[in-house]
Amino acid sequence: MSGGGLLVAGTTSDAGKSVVTAGICRWLVRRGVKVAPFKAQNMSLNSFVTREGAEIGRAQAMQAQACRVEPTALMNPVLLKPGGERSSQVVLLGKPVGEMSARGYHGGRQQRLLGTVLDCLAELRGTYDAVICEGAGSPAEINLRRTDIVNMGIARGAGLPVLVVGDIDRGGVFASFFGTVALLAPEDQALVAGFLVNKFRGDVSLLEPGLEMLHGLTGRRTYGVLPFRHGLGIDEEDGLRVSLRGTVRESAVAPPVGEDVLRVAVCAVPLMSNFTDVDALAAEPGVVVRFVDRPEELADADLVVVPGTRGTVRALEWLRERGLADAIARRVAERRPVLGICGGFQLLGEHIEDDVESRAGHVDGLGVLPVRVRFAREKTLTRPVGEALGEPVEGYEIHHGVAEVLGGDPFLDGCRVGQTWGTHWHGSLESDGFRRAFLREVAAAAGRRFVPAPDTSFAALREEQLDRLGDLIEQHADTDALWRLIESGAPQGLPFIPPGAPA
Repeated sequence: MSGGGLLVAGTTSDAGKSVVTAGICRWLVRRGVKVAPFKAQNMSLNSFVTREGAEIGRAQAMQAQACRVEPTALMNPVLLKPGGERSSQVVLLGKPVGEMSARGYHGGRQQRLLGTVLDCLAELRGTYDAVICEGAGSPAEINLRRTDIVNMGIARGAGLPVLVVGDIDRGGVFASFFGTVALLAPEDQALVAGFLVNKFRGDVSLLEPGLEMLHGLTGRRTYGVLPFRHGLGIDEEDGLRVSLRGTVRESAVAPPVGEDVLRVAVCAVPLMSNFTDVDALAAEPGVVVRFVDRPEELADADLVVVPGTRGTVRALEWLRERGLADAIARRVAERRPVLGICGGFQLLGEHIEDDVESRAGHVDGLGVLPVRVRFAREKTLTRPVGEALGEPVEGYEIHHGVAEVLGGDPFLDGCRVGQTWGTHWHGSLESDGFRRAFLREVAAAAGRRFVPAPDTSFAALREEQLDRLGDLIEQHADTDALWRLIESGAPQGLPFIPPGAPA
């Protein structure tokens, strides 16, 4: 017998689907329900490696944590990693299978994957009491419906009820709810059970007349109104762009332990990947993290981070064009701290041979670390563990570049020269003891009287965040009605709202 299921769709991208899915998952697991997350297709540069060596979206990894289960490739069978405006690497069941243009993917390849994603969902539903699925963008993208495998395509294929989330903070939420339903075919509309309002500020009683009118117009109820809360994001998808501000979630952080703060500047390179690596730094009392794109913004930084990127050679060109490469070189000469992670580590080296990602061939790196990089066709996907600065560390690797380290002091899988550090390991800063030891080194080199807090647990902070999401659902959604939806499917006899999808 298959477990229950629900598809959390949205009126737009960034309506809050990932957060709502995680919140429902955490609410259910606290009720004793064995639950798993699922997203048929994810477009993101923010990815994670499962224990079996499969690459999936980080949002699904965090949703699995909300479910208190180990993430697997079944939870995100298709991952698209943009490499530019018109092409993406296609990752199928955790392994890259090639590059494809958007036209080529939507022109036929995507539709052929519907059977695969339905099989993955069926396997999860055979194992768990409930599977909470996340859609992508809007289900009413009428230009893409024919080949859709992540919104109404998966809902209809698996008979899932659909909950549509709308971000009221943007405005126009009633029109968005109505229009989303009215642009769906009758068979799709029959699965749209109702709505969930997200990010509401103010008195709910003022909203209720509109919700009643929406019910009268669509025959569909609203399952909850979630209030606006700061700092509730999880590891989001990022598409092709990432904001230079607000990427690190706002949250209440204790005051500094020492006399000084540490200022961290993260170079906002093109096609930035796994920018969540610096979240653990932002969680430390007294550490201020900002994303920058101008050389003058490095001047007062105590640490500069060059993060991962899906386009190492392109990021290198960008750093040179903007004057950031020269600013980094000056920092290195002055023995001021710089940390390169994954692609950021690669471009700090002497040279790069890339016939895979950019196909640029031989490219000179910044030459501040004794490292040579050759891009291999096979992608490295591992979950390494080790020790650095006298502390245990674990992380994950996602890269085509193979680094030959020719000198310096060992640092994880990379090296350190003076106050310049480089590693392929994502997530290493989430290891609390190592992060504290690293920040002490940075503070000493920067001449700052900064003291890491002795008791910051990044894992505990993540758990608190997920519990807050569960609380949000429990306190502000009609959970009895939600459970009936998950268990029994969409109500029968939901009315058709014209005009429906174009023929």
